[in-house]
Parts: sequence; C-alpha cells; structure tokens
Amino acid sequence: VQLQESGPGLVKPSQTLSLTCAVSGGSDTTNGYSWSWIRQPPGKGLEWIGYIHYSGNTYYSPSLESRTSISRDRSNNQFSLLLSSVTPEDPAVYYCAGENSVVAGVTGYFEVWGQGTLVTVSS
Repeated sequence: VQLQESGPGLVKPSQTLSLTCAVSGGSDTTNGYSWSWIRQPPGKGLEWIGYIHYSGNTYYSPSLESRTSISRDRSNNQFSLLLSSVTPEDPAVYYCAGENSVVAGVTGYFEVWGQGTLVTVSS
C-alpha cells in the first residue's frame, strides 16, 4: 500500500486548505484501514489532526475540530482533508497515514505513510 498527498503548497490566510491522499495497491486489504492526517510544523513535533475510521466515523483533534473535515472516496481510492480559516499557525508538512484498525482499533501505529507535503500560509 502506498500513499501520496497532493494539494496546493500555498494557502492564503482565512482560506481553506484542501489536501488529498491517493491510496494505491492493496485495494482489497485496505477495506479495514482507518486513514489519518498528521502534520509537523517547522521545528515542532508531530500533531495528529484526525482520522476517518474504516466504518466511516471521524475523529478530530479537539484543538482543530471546529475547522477540520476528513472524508473518503472509496470509488477513487482516496481520502481528503479540509482545514478552514487557515492562520499563520497552520504551516506544516502534512502527512497522510493509515493502519488496519479492524482488530485493535485506531492506535496511531501507522503501517503506511505518505511522503508529506509542505503547506505554507501567506498572502
């Protein structure tokens, strides 16, 4: 299974950041996968933004919940992140990641990561 993020590298303040993660390989085995978005601001640690469970339920970090939406498109093997009202605190490398969560649930021990995409916020 491979993941590849895509989306604009530059977003203006107050606009909505939209990223997509394409899932390739193992389409039959990923039915039980939950998909996450994680980010790493410059000089800081990883921050889990949220995930969409294989059941379709979503979870968002409380600090970002009001601005975040994660969805999936199984027909096109991809999932997406929307982060609204971006601010100068949102620049980061954004990663998508996944794990099989049928047995143990969502643990954060991701089996697969995208390479990450750098997002800058500037007018």
